[in-house]
This record gives sequence, structure tokens and C-alpha cells, in this order.
Amino acid sequence: MNRSAGRRLTAAALTVVAVTTGATACSPSGGSGSSAKAADSGTYTVWDPYPQFDKSSEWAGLLDDCGTKAGVKVKRTAFDTSDLTNKALLAAQQDNSADVLVVDNPVVSTLAEAGVLTTTDDTKLDTSQVDPNLLAAGQTDGKTYGTPIGANTLALYYNKAVLKKAGVDIASVTDWKTLTAALAKVDEAGKKGITFSATGTEEGSFQFLPWFWGAGAQLTELDSAEAVSALSLWNDWLKKGYAPNSVINNTQTTSWQEFASGDYAFAENGTWQLAGAEKAGFDYGVIPVPGAKGGNAAAPTGGEFVTVPVQGETGRYATSQKLVSCLTSAQNLLATDTTLSYVAPTAAVQDKQVAADAKLKPWVDAVKAAKGRTSDDLGTKYPKISEQLWKAVQTALSGSASPKDALGSAQSAVK
Repeated sequence: MNRSAGRRLTAAALTVVAVTTGATACSPSGGSGSSAKAADSGTYTVWDPYPQFDKSSEWAGLLDDCGTKAGVKVKRTAFDTSDLTNKALLAAQQDNSADVLVVDNPVVSTLAEAGVLTTTDDTKLDTSQVDPNLLAAGQTDGKTYGTPIGANTLALYYNKAVLKKAGVDIASVTDWKTLTAALAKVDEAGKKGITFSATGTEEGSFQFLPWFWGAGAQLTELDSAEAVSALSLWNDWLKKGYAPNSVINNTQTTSWQEFASGDYAFAENGTWQLAGAEKAGFDYGVIPVPGAKGGNAAAPTGGEFVTVPVQGETGRYATSQKLVSCLTSAQNLLATDTTLSYVAPTAAVQDKQVAADAKLKPWVDAVKAAKGRTSDDLGTKYPKISEQLWKAVQTALSGSASPKDALGSAQSAVK
């Protein structure tokens, strides 16, 4: 790697922010990197953020099968999500990158800007069947870096018994006005309204974005009238008691625990809570987060991209492309995304998921309306914007400043 690229990598390594959605609880897993490789080497390395899957898992088995089909042996190493980003940057500096890298989608732009990743033009990877809104999370400056293996996002879970007691028909909840009216009825019936995570981390921004985007706001203008209306919505819910003060410190996990108590009408959470919902002991349903004036709000996408890091020996790309194509093929995506609790990135496989489990329909709808956090060419600007956004949410909900003033300060800080 040339010196200028090396300097860019060093800068990226110093500023990288690991952005996680909380979809999967992971713990560090050790492993060693790849070594300098020849194009005809019989072993190809894959790094992924799934240490919860051991050698006996379906995921590990799929990697081995794809290697066999490509005529090579796959050596897999699993890392914690945040650790993986730093390992990838360091390996690139040493010209020691993995052949295939599965990485959290908001980090793709960081690695791409650092010169770590190849484009799909380099590897001839076909992404034509991928939903454009999901592919956008891996695009910057008109180039595409890898392909999504699946996506998760946010929606509203609701407790059917609580709504029935309050006399709320879920079909009537179509926008912010009708949702707030439903919360008022729930409150009058002696139950609790809605819980979510507004904690001072990326999780807080992640949960606020559907309301922010649902108002028509843009991340390039944090203090717009639309943005203020979104934060005012949350602020008013707390003032009226429709949402608990605990949301200020809630993670997505603790927020879910509140909903699982059976006292709340609604909870904003993700596909990763489906197993917990089945065990909650009460009938539940799911609707996409409504936009301010109706329709489905764009929620942020979680999930990973399968990418091909830059190699000194470019002859390896052909086999790496075969591995990526195998991992993300229609034949394999259904089983993989079921294992990961993800919605598939292609319409054809999404249809198969809904056919197998009708409860996934609202999640497929939510994913179709979803948006990458680094989309709109925000790239590596997103982490700084997100930090100011969650700080503004915290400031407003704690009563330290009005939504307008909090977001005004956030926009000034970003500039």
C-alpha cells in the first residue's frame, strides 16, 4: 500500500467510531489475521462479527460450503463488532487484510474512505437484485462497496390486550396525531403508553431517527422545523406521562424489558426482539413507525455488508467474488437471515420469508422504507452528526433546554 493511503488509514484508525445497533449482544473473540497471499493460495480468510456462532453453527457450515464450491478452504475468524473495525484498519496498513470482511453497515464508509475496501466494479460483484435503499448504506461518491447480507430495523411492537382495554383499534394508528391519541386513551385506562431508548449513545440516535426522518428532517440540518417537531413529540410524551422518564437512560434492552412487563401499549424496538416477543406471555403485534402525516417513516438499517478488502495480489479477487456471491445468493440468504433474525436484502427472498412466517410482513415493510445512516453521501460525517443528535435528545428530554435550542446547539457543534 502506498504511503498516502497509509497516512489515510492512520487518520481513520484514530477517528473511527464503531456504530452498533444493539441487535446482537457479542463478546470479544480472539483470532489472528491473514498472511501475505498468492493469487493461487488454497486458503481464503473471512472475518465476521458473529462470535456467537461457533464451528458447529449453520453460519460456519455455510462458509465451508461456499469455500468448497469455490475450490478453496475458508479460514474464519470472528470478532466483536467494534473490535473488527480496528482490526480491519490495522490489517490494511500491514497489507494483511482478510479476503472477505463482513462488517457493520455504518462502518463501510469509514473503511472505504480509508482505502481499505474494493468497489463492486473492482470485483465484478452483481448487486442488481438488492433493494436500492439497503445498498445505499454501502455507497459513497457514486461507488458501491460490497453487498448487504441482510437488514434489521425498528418498528412499533404493541400489546393487544392493553390496546383493547383502552378501546384503541390499531388500524386507527396511522400518523403521529392518531398515535398520540391512542397513548392518551391508554393513559386514561390506567396503563402505560410507549417506551423507547433515548440513551446518550448511538442507540439513542438510532431510535430517534425514525421520528426525525418521519418528520421530513435531514441529518444535514439538525435544527430544521421538522427536526424540532420530532424532538417536541418525544418531549411532549414525557411531559404528559405517555412515556416514562426512564427512556433517557434506557438501552434498547432495558426498554424491551419494560415492554415485556405487559404494562405498556407500545415499544419501539427491532427484529432482534422477535424471540423475546414470542416468550413475553401476551399477544402482540407490529406496525412500522408512522410518519408525521402518515405512511411508514424511514427507520435506520442495521445489519452487515459483505465486502472484499483491497489486496496486494489482485488475482485473489475472482475467488473472493465467488465466496461473496455464494454467501449472499438467494439460495443461502433465506437460511442465513433466518439465523440472524434479519430481513433479506432482496425482494425475492423477502417474499419467501413472509411465506414461511406471516409475522415478518410488517418487518419487511419497515425494511423497504428504511434508510442507511450514512446514506445521502454522509459517509464518515455521520458519527459526529449522530453524537450531537443524541446529545440534543438528552438535553431536551432532561429539561435542560427546549427542543429548538437543543437542536440549534447540535447544529452549531456539527458545523
